[in-house]
Amino acid sequence: MLAAAHTEGRRLAIGEDLTTDGLDRILEHEAGDLTCTVEAGVRLSTLQHALADHGQRLSLDPPGDPTVGALLARNLSGPLRHRFGAPRDLVLGVTLVLADGTIASAGGKVVKNVAGYDLARLVCGSQGRLALIARVSLRLHPLPKARQTLAIETDDAGTVVRSLLGSQLQPSALDVLHPGGILVLFEGSPRAVAAQVAAAQGLVGGVEVDFGAWDVSRRRQAAALERIRFDPGLLEKTLHELRNAVVRPAAGVAYSENDMPSNRLLQGEIEKLLVERIRSELDPNGVLAA
Repeated sequence: MLAAAHTEGRRLAIGEDLTTDGLDRILEHEAGDLTCTVEAGVRLSTLQHALADHGQRLSLDPPGDPTVGALLARNLSGPLRHRFGAPRDLVLGVTLVLADGTIASAGGKVVKNVAGYDLARLVCGSQGRLALIARVSLRLHPLPKARQTLAIETDDAGTVVRSLLGSQLQPSALDVLHPGGILVLFEGSPRAVAAQVAAAQGLVGGVEVDFGAWDVSRRRQAAALERIRFDPGLLEKTLHELRNAVVRPAAGVAYSENDMPSNRLLQGEIEKLLVERIRSELDPNGVLAA
């Protein structure tokens, strides 16, 4: 389809004209290496269920139940981004179909490597503008034996965050539910989790709450109007600009219910120009509509 569209000068929209619904297999799971290779149409919930049988997980927990291809293309992540990063930090390799129909592979677990762009990371957040993601190899993590969430009510989130990040504590997730609250997740062995929760309470207070509290964070993320990036060192300034938001301080990402601050519009325009330059090289005929 892509080769024909390239030749005929037609446009296609990935996710609409061309989907990966039929590419839904888990092709390989190397439990000993903590890696797997899947087709892009497999749902995240299906993958997590299969991995859980082996005591492992993909440490990405965005709102909803996207396909793995959408996970990469839309650069989706959730609270676990604090410790484990975004899709680009967990993708090892990809097989893509480029706009002219060329099948190309890059990164680990591949048949053919392509010189030039780091395609595996480049397609993360590409929104279907650069290529169709067909197959993905991913880095996995063991499932924790225990986990506990601490909720902290505060009008001074910046101070609390600095205290937590400056300590020896190692949370798996830390979300500021602005205004007024912070959620912190600790994972590991039961003894280690209990010790970290006690240490955190001694440092910043808070109460233990059910893991379902993270559903609130993900729902607010899904309802946000804007995704804003900021310098983690400017957390207080960023919070002052926002009315209601889910903020991930270590990642420098905020999901905001209010419009983007005007001083960030220029950054967005620069990003669009860079994306357009890359797109013009990978898709000179403009086949991929987005």
